[in-house]
Amino acid sequence: MTDKEKLAELYRLYEKQLYAIALAVLHNHAQAEDAVSEAYYRVVRHIGMLGKPDSPQTRQYMIRTIRSTAISQYRKNQRESAHCLPIAETQTDIPDRSDTLTRRIERHSLLETITSLLGILNETDRQIVVWYYKEP
Repeated sequence: MTDKEKLAELYRLYEKQLYAIALAVLHNHAQAEDAVSEAYYRVVRHIGMLGKPDSPQTRQYMIRTIRSTAISQYRKNQRESAHCLPIAETQTDIPDRSDTLTRRIERHSLLETITSLLGILNETDRQIVVWYYKEP
């Protein structure tokens, strides 16, 4: 069996199980998919050392790899979120005396819309947007 065939068989046998493990750790579909991709990347680097794709040792290796990958991603998420404040906490509510009531209402409505749209993004994408527009 070639390495390419072995990788295809590993994917066929374990992809759903690895995704379920990653999702259980990360609680985010996009990050779980990324973790599975990263795990397979790690497997490719060591594919020559693996035995038969359906062996218990290979299954154990695959599970250890995804667990390690997902936990690393989870820890990275925790570190990144510790350095950032949510958008609502970074806002100041000191009104400019020159503002009219209408302008303040429009700005508040815009802030609610932006906050709701950011809530749709996964954590990584949300952090990228916040960091990009954050004042220096």
